[in-house]
Amino acid sequence: MDGCETLAVIIDDEISSKVARIIAGEDAVKIVLFLKKTGKATNDQILAETELPLNYIRKILFKLYNYSIVQCDRLRDKETRWFIFNWRFQPDQVEGFITNMKKRVLGILKVRLEYEANNDFYYCGTQECDKYTFETAMEQVFRCSVCGKPLQHHDNSNIVKLLRDRVEKIEKGSST
Repeated sequence: MDGCETLAVIIDDEISSKVARIIAGEDAVKIVLFLKKTGKATNDQILAETELPLNYIRKILFKLYNYSIVQCDRLRDKETRWFIFNWRFQPDQVEGFITNMKKRVLGILKVRLEYEANNDFYYCGTQECDKYTFETAMEQVFRCSVCGKPLQHHDNSNIVKLLRDRVEKIEKGSST
């Protein structure tokens, strides 16, 4: 088990809001919650509800559409011949988005954990400066390339422990 299996959660307003916010910002929350409430809506109905500029609404909807969080049906108005877009929220896709994000974060954390665990670091103690691997510190004759201070061994065991704990929590399926 990699901790990123199907989540089997109910997609409530809080989860829907968080996902919308991550994808397209705070105004996306208004749109997603409106679509959840109404089932489906046109651009004009969303405009009337949110009072956001129409082009901005479309931009948000297409961002959400790119992640399949919303779906749209395109119909042609018989009188005007213009296209009408009916948007609807897809809660089942929110679960997939969350699963994919967890996998992505887990991969990033594992790479960072491997880097931190397999290297010996040196640091000058100045907050604005970087820490260096042993090889880089040796090439710089154990002097910081930014401030020129001598480099001292940097104990990163707390970082390694924190990363291991985080990886373990995600693999066990915890969302905290």
